[in-house]
Amino acid sequence: MAGRALRRSWVSALAPWDLSPHQSRALRAVCSGDAEPRLADIADQLRIAPRSATEVVDALEAKGLVRRAPSPHDRRAVVVQPTAEGLEVRSAVEQARTEAAEAYLAPLTPDERDTLSVLLRRLTVDRADS
Repeated sequence: MAGRALRRSWVSALAPWDLSPHQSRALRAVCSGDAEPRLADIADQLRIAPRSATEVVDALEAKGLVRRAPSPHDRRAVVVQPTAEGLEVRSAVEQARTEAAEAYLAPLTPDERDTLSVLLRRLTVDRADS
């Protein structure tokens, strides 16, 4: 129940940019990191099918947030690059998500937040090892 409520707050936070959670995560994947990702890299990061990654990137490209370009290392491959607007939107989205998370976690004391963080990290690590 708590996870759903937090997700709803994040979906609301994305509304000003008309982004879905998958689009937001894909934009983050494109904007962060040293290497320009290929569609397959984005699919892996989002844990979605390559076809779904294509649809997500198509939507971001239609909004002017990313562009496809030939890979400088492999002329057969295509990479996804952020546009200047994409970088700006990503920064604004991260700020909005942080504010939404802060508002959601406001009822917790600092010690409770620390405990929650430790527990969530442990669950994440345990699932990644499975």
